[in-house]
Amino acid sequence: PWASFAIFEARGAIGGTWDLFRYPGIRSDSDMYTLGYSFRPWPGKKTIADGPSILQYIEDTAAEAGIDREIRFNHRIVTAEWSSEDSLWQVTAERTDPDTGTVDTVELTCGFLYSCTGYYRYDRGHQPEFPGMADFQGELVYPQHWPEDLDYAGKKVVVIGSGATAVTLVPAMARDAGHVTMLQRSPTYVVSVPERSPIAKGLRRILPDERAGAITRWILALGTQGSYFLSKRNPEFVKKALRKGLERELPAGYDIDTHFNPSYDPWDQRLCAVPDGDLFKSLTDGSASIVTDQIERFTATGIELASGERLEADIIVSATGLELLFLGGIDLVVDDEKVDVSERLVYKGMMLEGVPNLAIAVGYTNASWTLKADLTADYVTRLLTHMRSTGVTRCMPLNDDPTMTEAPLLGLDAGYINRSADRFPKAGSKFPWRVYQSYFRDYRVLKKSDVDDGVMHFSRQP
Repeated sequence: PWASFAIFEARGAIGGTWDLFRYPGIRSDSDMYTLGYSFRPWPGKKTIADGPSILQYIEDTAAEAGIDREIRFNHRIVTAEWSSEDSLWQVTAERTDPDTGTVDTVELTCGFLYSCTGYYRYDRGHQPEFPGMADFQGELVYPQHWPEDLDYAGKKVVVIGSGATAVTLVPAMARDAGHVTMLQRSPTYVVSVPERSPIAKGLRRILPDERAGAITRWILALGTQGSYFLSKRNPEFVKKALRKGLERELPAGYDIDTHFNPSYDPWDQRLCAVPDGDLFKSLTDGSASIVTDQIERFTATGIELASGERLEADIIVSATGLELLFLGGIDLVVDDEKVDVSERLVYKGMMLEGVPNLAIAVGYTNASWTLKADLTADYVTRLLTHMRSTGVTRCMPLNDDPTMTEAPLLGLDAGYINRSADRFPKAGSKFPWRVYQSYFRDYRVLKKSDVDDGVMHFSRQP
């Protein structure tokens, strides 16, 4: 209550992902009871919810708390420079006039900087340069820049990719397209989940919404984490369970070994969830199909594959993954020295080694992003309160263990993560620098432990 604050938003609207992405079928790939806010449980009936419903939930939550009135839209932070002499960040942002497009510079200072920028680029996704792309005479579409007037009714569509975006697009477009082909270089683990949670439905019958929402959140968080750790300890068992699910969902004799048998273990990359098996229904009724092959080149009328097969297409959708961007691309400077974040360790998954008064919301890769972001926000609040009550002006985590070794920050072997790993900070081999990707461990570490732990160094402005 005592803090003054400013929220800078680079885009012109609230909602982030759920405002940017407008492609058909856009939906969550985590259950909404854990992806939703802990302080305002998800009110919808769908466990896997559509993008517009999620955006409305975010907007309503911000309006209810008055947060929407505090956001400075079209402000992109470009640099943040820390002065130990002043115990302040000097923040420089570019402000774009939404009407004229003119850009001017805004500067302000703050005592604490909290980055909630997510971890991927908003201006572009990952786009491989396939030979002959310029030869294609149809429409080439990117999910991050979906045309509002794209007409695919009755047309032949090829969706390149096998991740969450692709498995969402295929059944959504298959309802109106002539045919949709999902072209994948390699398979992904795909699992059918109920669109509506029977757990949430049952609890809402007997408990108030807020209580039911809190219990559902814990049950589903426990289930997701249990699935992850079981996959790590006994991958062969999980592989067999996933295959049995596919055999129930797909027609007899379907070539599961080619199209749904990844070369990696479950949860080395995220599992793709499809609500009520909608992807499998599209494959079963013939409105969609999967081709597992390499792209040789684009042609005027489609794609030529390494096998020699040709896919004819009126529209090609390139759902080939994300580009990651740490801190939203902000340049960090501490006492006139630029910070190379790739050389820093991350403290408790949320602060940078040797960087004062800076916190970062980095969510989970094996569960809902919000679970970790929520814990981080609570910890930052406790940290600020501690600093105020003790009269200190600086907090900075420092590693003094010479035996500490480095590990990747994000615990997945996905292509979009590996492409950017060298530009991200590192986790350490020991607590509190190790990133566990465990909500239950982090709950104890971030919510129950003392902020003054001997690793976090506090000091006052001279």
